[in-house]
Amino acid sequence: MNFSNKIADFDIEERVDKAVDNFYTGYNCAQSVFLAYWDILGLEYDVARNMSVSFGAGVGRMREICGTVTAMAMIAGFKYPISVPNDENESNSVDNIIREMAGIFKDKHHTILCRELLPESELQSTPAPSIRTKEYYQRRPCSAFIADAARIAGFMLKEQLSSLQSAKS
Repeated sequence: MNFSNKIADFDIEERVDKAVDNFYTGYNCAQSVFLAYWDILGLEYDVARNMSVSFGAGVGRMREICGTVTAMAMIAGFKYPISVPNDENESNSVDNIIREMAGIFKDKHHTILCRELLPESELQSTPAPSIRTKEYYQRRPCSAFIADAARIAGFMLKEQLSSLQSAKS
């Protein structure tokens, strides 16, 4: 897929705002980030929504890798697909990009694990998601993680991750 025309035309901060809006609309963290870029990835909206739904809350609410980080990895897979199985160069390329994005996120938030990002009071053991209320959103730091991941993904799509890394120095 050729992203060049679509990438030139999008504003990263508009996509960041869209990702945060997605969260406040009720989408989970992974969906919120992934759906901010569905059109650039060349996907149908429903397909993008459905393929990212399982990764929220650290994959199926298991509180493992943050859904925002997983969404960044999914987006990188579209930007840097592996067209030939077992192609080490392609595999290393996308793996390096994913590690770079996760590293930027981790530098800012000290972890990529959902259970370590959330306050202890928010770590429910029940499989049912919490009801989305005003209080829910006030207790959760997730919108900041969503914004950062959407921004990192945008810079990756525009091949400008190095500018994020030099900004932290």
